[in-house]
Amino acid sequence: MTLTSGSDVYYDPYDFEIDADPHPVWKRLRDEAPLYYNDKYDFYALSRWEDVEPALVDWTTYRSGKGSVLELIKQNLELPPGIILFEDPPIHDIHRGLLSRVFTPKKMNAIEPKVREFCARSLDPLVDAGGFDFIADLGAQMPMRTIGFLLGIPEEDQESIRDRLDAGLRLDEDGAPRPPTIEASEIFAAYVDWRVDHPSDDLMTELLRAEFEDETGTTRRLTRDEILLYVNMLAGAGNETTTRLVGWTGKLLAEHPDQRRELVEDRSLIPRAIEELLRYEAPSPVQSRYVARDVEAHGQTVPEGSVMVLLNGSANRDERHFDDADRFDIHRDISHHLSFGYGLHFCLGAALARLEGRVALDEVLKRFPEWEVDWEHAKMARTSTVRGWESLPVRTG
Repeated sequence: MTLTSGSDVYYDPYDFEIDADPHPVWKRLRDEAPLYYNDKYDFYALSRWEDVEPALVDWTTYRSGKGSVLELIKQNLELPPGIILFEDPPIHDIHRGLLSRVFTPKKMNAIEPKVREFCARSLDPLVDAGGFDFIADLGAQMPMRTIGFLLGIPEEDQESIRDRLDAGLRLDEDGAPRPPTIEASEIFAAYVDWRVDHPSDDLMTELLRAEFEDETGTTRRLTRDEILLYVNMLAGAGNETTTRLVGWTGKLLAEHPDQRRELVEDRSLIPRAIEELLRYEAPSPVQSRYVARDVEAHGQTVPEGSVMVLLNGSANRDERHFDDADRFDIHRDISHHLSFGYGLHFCLGAALARLEGRVALDEVLKRFPEWEVDWEHAKMARTSTVRGWESLPVRTG
């Protein structure tokens, strides 16, 4: 399959060199090949805002039911119900509605004091240390503790669970895609079984108690396997992407010290700064969909059965939509960006991620108004689904 764009631009989501800074490649895609085809991995890609935003909404054409990760769609697996990221209506709406009842913005915002406590616990011992790591000391700690607190996972178990979930996202050293495992992991089984007889004020207990009408019209409660899938999904999503947001906060504000100093002087700018951070470096910049019918794009036909990669991270930098899109600006007025997706798969945890990002930045600035990155020891994470730092040490002294 060859598209007649006349461009030699090449995009590979598994290429570490491209992933280190994909924005130049994405800009070329937007300018030269707005509908792109990769012959090696057999996928199409859309990169402009005007294409990506409506495609995220058009679930009848671009389906999530076979997965939202390229290598998962290619496996053509029968996916278990309950992972709302990998579902289409009507089953998606039933499951999302159930989760929305236990994962409301009001409930998330109510835990702000707890999130501040988790940040303080990580940062206070480092005040006179001369530096810290935005990932190891904060990004890998606070989101883990927050989602663990919400789910009711004992703190002494949270770190090993996080490490096991993170390991499942990593690419092999050669960059080759690793087929993911989708199952009701037994990591959380003991906690679910304990909560059956020992209910508490946490999301796991709410999931156990929740009644809903399923796709057959039957009113029932979730099965054990369904709860395990929900808990796995919430734990993974609650850790990985927020960790990347914290890392990008450290990197970008080190590179823009004038804007960082503005934030030190005026904390009311922090919420808008978090939106710009999300726009500028989307923690989850690539979404994939199964093409359910022939669809026209830029004068070409994308056939039914194809995989379409939606580059929301590229759309966020589309100068056709955002003025001076490659400029980082904490004062930018953003009606919305695509870092949380759009449409029916808009991130259920967006309110929590925004809260965690805002609180983390505020707590860092309280203690460390100045920092610079130790680039010699910084390291990017290698996954095909999220993008950011595995290690981002900074000097503060």
